[in-house]
Amino acid sequence: MNFRLAHLSDAHIGPIPRPNLAELLGKRVTGYVNWLYKRGDQHDMGVLAKIVADIKAQAPDHVVMTGDIVNIGLPGEIALAKDWLASLGATSDVSFTPGNHDAYVASVTDLVHEVFAPWTTSESEVAGFPFLRRRGGVALIGLDTGVPTAPFVASGRLGAAQRTALAELLDRTKAEGLARIVCLHHPPHVGGARLLRGLEDAAEFESVIARHGAELVLHGHNHKPSLHRLAGPAADAPVVGVASASARPGGHYPGAAYNLYEIKRKDDGLSIFLRRRGLNKAGEIVELESVEL
Repeated sequence: MNFRLAHLSDAHIGPIPRPNLAELLGKRVTGYVNWLYKRGDQHDMGVLAKIVADIKAQAPDHVVMTGDIVNIGLPGEIALAKDWLASLGATSDVSFTPGNHDAYVASVTDLVHEVFAPWTTSESEVAGFPFLRRRGGVALIGLDTGVPTAPFVASGRLGAAQRTALAELLDRTKAEGLARIVCLHHPPHVGGARLLRGLEDAAEFESVIARHGAELVLHGHNHKPSLHRLAGPAADAPVVGVASASARPGGHYPGAAYNLYEIKRKDDGLSIFLRRRGLNKAGEIVELESVEL
């Protein structure tokens, strides 16, 4: 097995289409103001285009986008985001997991699930999340952490049903000899995000990994690269965060980047090599880091 996987997150596709008054009711008011005076300057679609072009040049076998594809969940935003996601490749070669901005208000969650269903189709018996997509010796398991929250809250939640299904999928795909890669938006470990921004059931997720294991866990949300490890029954599972794919350099967060993984089966086990590629000070996409996990 030699599988190349690209991971990007937090594209925050913009600019936000001009909303009408009815669409700005509730939490969207604060989100739209935040976009106009802060977030809109932080996310550059030209930068995102450079990231996408570099991903395509690396010719990955699969691409995973782990959420926050939109900003305040307007139907117009979702339509733009669908077109952008389609530009990454065939739906069989690209997977998507929702984030908190994709569930910005309760009224939009069903629309998000419907519109992005081609990128979340599952080979498990049950539709929805978690999804299972088997690709070239790899099991891609996608989770949905996006839940509507109050203004100024960006937390996520899996819930008991997803966690139970995740445990079953981890056991099943291990028995098949697949490398199990879990994908979700929020950092899934305790202390992985600031107060009111983390995964509410992170401790329960850690327990699932401790009992059933995983070879790799991918997430976004924090807009910065990170590496954590969760204890598993036989070996630790690397938990890797990625920068925003559209972040302007020199801003509050690191400049745009994505992660590229080379996953190989060896006689003595599995080898996972991470290459982080992103913007340098000159605005070029270069290799920023490489490490074996």
